[in-house]
Amino acid sequence: MTQTIHIVGGGLAGSEAAWQVAEAGHRAVIHEMRPVRGTEAHQTDSLAELVCSNSFRSDDPEGNAVGLLHQEMRSLGSLIMRAADANQVPAGGALAVDREGFAAAVTRALERHPNVTLVRGEVAGLPPEEWGPCIVATGPLTAPTLAEGIRDLTGAESLAFFDAIAPIVHRDSIDMDVAWFQSRYDKPGPGGSGADYLNCPMDRAQYDAFVAALVAGEKIGFKQWEGTPYFDGCLPIEVMAERGPETLRHGPMKPVGLTNPRDPQVKACAIVQLRQDNALGTLYNMVGFQTKLTYAEQVRIFRTIPGLERAEFARLGGLHRNTYLDSPRLLDATLRLKARPALRFAGQITGCEGYVESAAIGLMAGRFAVAEAAGDALEPLPQTTALGALIAHITGGHITSDPSAADGEAKAPRSFQPMNVNFGLFPPLAQAPRNETGRRLRGPEKAALKKRVLTDRARADLAAWMAGAQPADWRPAAAE
Repeated sequence: MTQTIHIVGGGLAGSEAAWQVAEAGHRAVIHEMRPVRGTEAHQTDSLAELVCSNSFRSDDPEGNAVGLLHQEMRSLGSLIMRAADANQVPAGGALAVDREGFAAAVTRALERHPNVTLVRGEVAGLPPEEWGPCIVATGPLTAPTLAEGIRDLTGAESLAFFDAIAPIVHRDSIDMDVAWFQSRYDKPGPGGSGADYLNCPMDRAQYDAFVAALVAGEKIGFKQWEGTPYFDGCLPIEVMAERGPETLRHGPMKPVGLTNPRDPQVKACAIVQLRQDNALGTLYNMVGFQTKLTYAEQVRIFRTIPGLERAEFARLGGLHRNTYLDSPRLLDATLRLKARPALRFAGQITGCEGYVESAAIGLMAGRFAVAEAAGDALEPLPQTTALGALIAHITGGHITSDPSAADGEAKAPRSFQPMNVNFGLFPPLAQAPRNETGRRLRGPEKAALKKRVLTDRARADLAAWMAGAQPADWRPAAAE
């Protein structure tokens, strides 16, 4: 039976969701407020307009998680990837596009599709219940009336409006000959062991040089429309450093309650703590290190921290305007709002970062909606795939409470923060990869082989999922 599914928002996620719905034979109604109401960032009324970079990042499906995501989306008939491939511009190993040509191709494909209706105008507040199934894909610049409707339905703490992001480091890139596990004063807290943080010590000379580098480092200025939303609870690390040379070692880098087991008689001047950020234990968050340093400066300066000299970052820090849900608490495994299951969410509002990630969540939201319309249960994607890993993080892979904070902080909720797809979201391999002779590898050779093994596993698992769970009428559309 054909069903009408409404999609609020015509960005990358909404466009992809609508395409998936329409290609499955259902009617997709896209509600896009531009040009009736503009945003601070968009310049045109095209669907899937790229407001920042024109790059979809790496297109390498064997050595990069986003390249693998590209490949998975192509195999599932993604309109966004088809338009990107058709409008590619030279960018080395990255997939970059002619932004006007790309948006025009997406807009044209949807406007010409017999199962798609495009409605221009703002949806004021929550979509009306009489619409039935609906996908909300309004992005980081969600209109205030809709944001307020979501808050009224789900609670005041359901949305974040400014995104204070600390860098996240791959656990296996931290030098454990320098760092050690310990909670402050060895307090376990609920669910903790008393050794829940990774600690990187600094002596006085290292600390003074680090503070000087933070103050002098190149920063990214706020866009005029963002304002300057500094709160004492989420000050950028360099702003704290500017308040005085001792501020950090009495704040997020305080060394009290911690003892280096390798040299217990020597007291560190300051200590950087990293806290487990995902349930798999593959990613660690730099506590208190939200920042407006440029990405290049973050890598340069943060690699001066003892133990992080060879750190690989799953995500770098930032502080910018954003609107996103506390998705692990609010959404189910198929992206439905628990408080109102007729509503699904997709794109950046769910807490993913990046063009491709937004479109990928839109793709799956569309497929979940189609399966539900047919009365079928779509088998969960394996978390070993890029798509599955991203959805698992959004809907349940994030740690939601701090198990080991001291001084009454143990029960404080941990904030859910947006994330790009990366290999740290994938379940770890059962055993370390070895070369053809069976020798265990180290360094760059080990990292490269590990990525190939992860991507090989992902492709095999996605193929099995498609063969076993994909309905017979799901076929990628033929290229024009």
